[in-house]
Amino acid sequence: MTGPVVMKFGGTSVGSAERLRGVAQLARERAGDGVLLVLSAFSGVTDSLFAAGRAAVAGDDAEALSLLGKMIERHRATAAELLGSGPLPAPVEAAIAAAEADLGSVLRGAALLKALPERSMDILAGRGELLSTAIMAAFLGVPWIDAREVMRTDSRFGCAKPLTGEIAALAAEKIAPLVGPGKIAVTQGYIGSDASGAPTTLGRGGSDYSASLFGAAIHAREIQIWTDVEGVLTCDPRVVPAAKPIEVLGYDEAAELAAYGAKVLHPATILPAVELGIPVTVRNSMVPEGRYTTISRGSASGRPATALASRGPVTVITVRTPRMLGGSGFLAKIFEAFGRRGVSVDLVATSEVSVSATVDGSAAIDELVGDLKGLGEVMVERDRAVVAVVGERLLKTPGVAGRAFAAIGDIGVQMISLGANEINLSLVVERASAPEALRRLHAAFFE
Repeated sequence: MTGPVVMKFGGTSVGSAERLRGVAQLARERAGDGVLLVLSAFSGVTDSLFAAGRAAVAGDDAEALSLLGKMIERHRATAAELLGSGPLPAPVEAAIAAAEADLGSVLRGAALLKALPERSMDILAGRGELLSTAIMAAFLGVPWIDAREVMRTDSRFGCAKPLTGEIAALAAEKIAPLVGPGKIAVTQGYIGSDASGAPTTLGRGGSDYSASLFGAAIHAREIQIWTDVEGVLTCDPRVVPAAKPIEVLGYDEAAELAAYGAKVLHPATILPAVELGIPVTVRNSMVPEGRYTTISRGSASGRPATALASRGPVTVITVRTPRMLGGSGFLAKIFEAFGRRGVSVDLVATSEVSVSATVDGSAAIDELVGDLKGLGEVMVERDRAVVAVVGERLLKTPGVAGRAFAAIGDIGVQMISLGANEINLSLVVERASAPEALRRLHAAFFE
């Protein structure tokens, strides 16, 4: 497969002059087929801008402007270290000066009004990407692309929806000619603009989403997501130090792991690339020649178990009544109560006379429990966790469930979900027992 490579670097990979040099070197080494660099803001910058916005809304304009000043000074210092001690290149100076003026105006207005509309918040939150990329483009001596001129979105500020048809047309015009063989161009993740030109942001995972959308639009041969880990691991290494990188991960497996709290790319953010058959690799910018994970549609590994994940706290709600036995429509009444109270159900297990369901531990359930008591005896058990074994051929491999239960041993299992999804075996345990359950399962399946 030919075409340029999209290389996306997150904040930890562009947090200093030294790391920016490393990013530049990686881009140069891969420039043979062309490279589109998609960068996040420097590490901590977006959080600092949100904090400045909150301070302004609270009426503390001095704190808000102080945070802005520190952010501006950080970029000046990094640019000087990277580009030399003389005057900064005109595009970099212009980007920094514009940020100082524009964001200062936004923060002063917010302090005056004690409010910061989402439209203004997007102006504030997305400025870090414009600064990091201006500095990188100047250092590499390559074209700088304003993503707001390509990433066309709707007007849902803070979580804008990309308009893929318009993005494809704009990318063909503004990006593709700049990333031919031997060429590098730099643009931003996370940010875009609506039809009126108002800046928008894509929300959580927005930079990965940008990379996927740009890659799909220019028919990239690969999209590389550079982070601070060697790909996706078989378990959270903070819980299981023996966790290993996964070489190939199916898209459906990635979706399950993300849903259960694993540190993987959110599947929705890479779907535009995966749908076109463009491989997405997760790599470590600190160990560029190390192991990495390739995520693609489907997987040829045939693994019964690929990785483990855990999510908690969750709450288990059980409704028990003899009226369920042979009664039609009873489950519908129970779940209608959940829907009426806006409580989302995760796992479900049923018997002849009871039904149990898990909900997020933060869900407001007091009124829901009151409704359910009209249908039967209700039990609520809090501070539980879901431990999930995910694998492409989990359900089709004999003995997997037995192996999992043998590994769990004396850890009490309150609920089991197997069969509703052929690649996931989920167990509900006490939250305090979840780390030990993960360690035992990892030893059984991966060590």
